[in-house]
Amino acid sequence: MRPAPPKSTDIPQSWRERLGALRNVPPLLRIVWQTSPALSIATLLLRAISALFPLATLWISKLIIDLVVRALRHAPVDHSAIWKLLILELLLAIASDTTGRFISLVDSLLGDRFTNHISIRLMEHANSLDLVSFEDPVFYDKMERARRQTTARLGMLAGLAGMAQQFLTLLSLLSAVIFFSPWLLVLLIVATVPVFFGETRFALLNYSMLYRYTPERRELDYLRYLGASNESAKEVKIFGLGKYLVERSKRLFERFYAENKGLATKRAVQGTLINLVPTGAYYGAYAFIILRALAGALTVGDLTLMVGAFSRSRNIMESLVSSLVGISEQALFIKDLFDFFATNPAIASRPDALPVPRPIRRGFEFQNVSFSYPGSDRKVLDKISFEFYPGEKIALVGENGAGKTTLVKLLARLYDPTEGRILLDGIDLRDYNVDDLRHEIGVIFQDYMRYDMLAAENIGFGRIDELQDHERITNSAEKSLAAAVVAKLPNTYQQMLGRRFEGGVDLSTGQWQKVSLARAYMRDAQILILDEPTASLDARAEFEVYQRFVDLTAGKMAVLISHRFSTVRMADRILVLENGQIVEQGSHGDLVQLGGKYAELFELQAAGYR
Repeated sequence: MRPAPPKSTDIPQSWRERLGALRNVPPLLRIVWQTSPALSIATLLLRAISALFPLATLWISKLIIDLVVRALRHAPVDHSAIWKLLILELLLAIASDTTGRFISLVDSLLGDRFTNHISIRLMEHANSLDLVSFEDPVFYDKMERARRQTTARLGMLAGLAGMAQQFLTLLSLLSAVIFFSPWLLVLLIVATVPVFFGETRFALLNYSMLYRYTPERRELDYLRYLGASNESAKEVKIFGLGKYLVERSKRLFERFYAENKGLATKRAVQGTLINLVPTGAYYGAYAFIILRALAGALTVGDLTLMVGAFSRSRNIMESLVSSLVGISEQALFIKDLFDFFATNPAIASRPDALPVPRPIRRGFEFQNVSFSYPGSDRKVLDKISFEFYPGEKIALVGENGAGKTTLVKLLARLYDPTEGRILLDGIDLRDYNVDDLRHEIGVIFQDYMRYDMLAAENIGFGRIDELQDHERITNSAEKSLAAAVVAKLPNTYQQMLGRRFEGGVDLSTGQWQKVSLARAYMRDAQILILDEPTASLDARAEFEVYQRFVDLTAGKMAVLISHRFSTVRMADRILVLENGQIVEQGSHGDLVQLGGKYAELFELQAAGYR
């Protein structure tokens, strides 16, 4: 079983740090403003108007009651004034309801735009980050918490807007309370202090718990995906994994639920006790107002106004405290969002970056290149040195974990070396424009993507700026042997692939591989790399694909990675990797004659076909 979640030092520990999270609120409001200035102004104006309705309604009610009481006492009263005031109160009620509906409309529109705006920013920023970031679990947890903010923070925005409206309403109502007795205002404020600190404490404890359980919640999402996915359905059924996945999900949920239940129970019990303070203070003040009315210091209308204003002020203050606690709690989560946005890529083009030479004249040179993943002391590559010449086809051979794919990722500058350097035409790879470099490299990894999109898009993504070039797409499909696959689809290149969307058609593994290869051919790149994308094909089909690859890359630089020696022998030079080092290199014939590691692996594979 997974061990209990560790306590993270990233969780705010002091009150200063915790309340400091509120600094994230202004930047969030700036994002809201950027989302739509017009809608932002509209919601502020509507709420400002709506905030004045409660006091206006109470004041008109006071006037009506005073006139009615005078009439009952047979004092001279203009009866038409009573009906005019009643009509005015009716109009205020209609205006209040109408304003509320427009506030909901504007908030809904602003919320939709905000969600989309944040989602797009998340995608844009994620696109700018390094590949190594996505392979780091700590970063992935941070990104997961940030991703959840896109919709979860809509409630916070509504809460902030509601607080502003309530605050304006409170100011108007307190003017009546202060006029009657300033001490009642002091009593209201003092009585709400215990509620604020009590609720804030539990809000911070709740955030701490959710923070610690981010990996478990992500694992729970993954288990739910495995238990109900078309991609995993076959193995889940064949291997009988369903019950195990369900039980594992239950254990994760129950552990999280148990802690959450305990915290929620304590919050409910202690909150009930703490709330006795403001409740007692309110009714003490209420009794004081009644005594003053009985003493003749207030009219019946004044009493109605004061009781209404004081009661609403008390409710609003409690609501403001509760909202402030909620905002401070959610501000901690906003910190995760801005922490994600503050993450900067380590691999980026310098301001004076050079364009990649076209054509490449001298090729690549690895000089004592080593690489270790962040947080690990193990060297995936250890002092690798070799040259890769223009027009040359090299093959990388080695057992799993030897560093073949990592070497290719360094070549494409998806990673930077931990030690040493890589030169391109005698210049450090880090001095070139990153996007320009990757534009000159076409690569298909063994874990290639299957996009649930049109067949044309699956191929055209290889060169996104030529996505509308149908001739280029069809030519690429011809080169990868995917044209015959697409021709059999009901809508050919306009056919939706995959089962995620209605009308989609799924392909076999071999067919998907040919489509992914077509993406590489779309690049028209100077360097083409195949990292075992055909591993699921039979030996003959893979040989045909690689033979076609060799023919089509004549005069270009190419890298072949495969476990099948019938394909790697097509290369001009073979590099044999073991434990992150190049132990042998040469042609197929030379390496077999050498009788070393390559010859051993070749003989083992050949024996399997005898």
